[in-house]
Amino acid sequence: MPADPIPATLRIQSNEADWQLGRRVAIASVAVSAVLALANIAVGYVANSTSVLAAGLEFAGDVVASLLVLFGMMVAARPADSNHPYGHGRAEILTALAVGTILFLAGIGISFRSLQKIDEIHPAPPLWALWPLVGAIVARAGMAALKFRVGKRIQSSALAADAWNDLVDIISAFAALTALGLSLADSDRFRAADHYGGFAVGFFVIITGLRVLRESSLELMDTMPDGEQIAQIRAHAVGVPGVVAIEKCYARKTGLQYHVDLHVEVDPHITVQASHEIASEVRAHLRAKLPWVADVLVHIEPAGGAMLP
Repeated sequence: MPADPIPATLRIQSNEADWQLGRRVAIASVAVSAVLALANIAVGYVANSTSVLAAGLEFAGDVVASLLVLFGMMVAARPADSNHPYGHGRAEILTALAVGTILFLAGIGISFRSLQKIDEIHPAPPLWALWPLVGAIVARAGMAALKFRVGKRIQSSALAADAWNDLVDIISAFAALTALGLSLADSDRFRAADHYGGFAVGFFVIITGLRVLRESSLELMDTMPDGEQIAQIRAHAVGVPGVVAIEKCYARKTGLQYHVDLHVEVDPHITVQASHEIASEVRAHLRAKLPWVADVLVHIEPAGGAMLP
């Protein structure tokens, strides 16, 4: 049997490095969200601004979401055992589901509370109430870019979900900033603008929560990867000497990587030993060429049968 070109210890170390990187980003996110939550809640309460307070409550929810992401990554990083032969990676997808649920419920609560205050009459917030929102936009832009880059690199669903959360924070902060600006510009004409700004924040949070729930649910249901990734698997597998064609190719995500089921067609007249060597070579070749493939189960088929697209 051909040796795996990437030793098991190196593959484990590489996967652990990805988990470590994801955990560091999640920890940084918790710290940033905590600072933004405290600043915006304090300023929103003192300045009597619904939109700033709503943004602060959203950031407080982000703290919980980021802590869930961190916890999910710690559980998902555990190695495979007898009860979990594919590893504990699904914990990461469950974390993404929890983040989406928190966002959805928080958005409903923020929007409902903001609409309750529409008829309240109070003086326009002071000008300095704008600064926490400006700071939030800058901080969230940096964190979103970091999470998207790292999430794509390590194939993390939870980190990508948290990045979308940051992106909607930027949009909602802009909405709150606009509403607060209108209140400051003409408090008589735009008296309720600050409250509508809070409602807009909640609305964007609801939309983001639904998006995260949809994407994580698709992964939990073993949705196939995109066509480009399947094409890469087929192209690399069919290039192995002895492979006549690829009959079927399935893949499902577990944690940061995919497990592949492959039906390979070979010459029906070769020995079982030769077929086994071809299957081992296909497995080793795919794991070497595609870092996002955790393992490959190869099923040998005789060439000349019905071909599936």
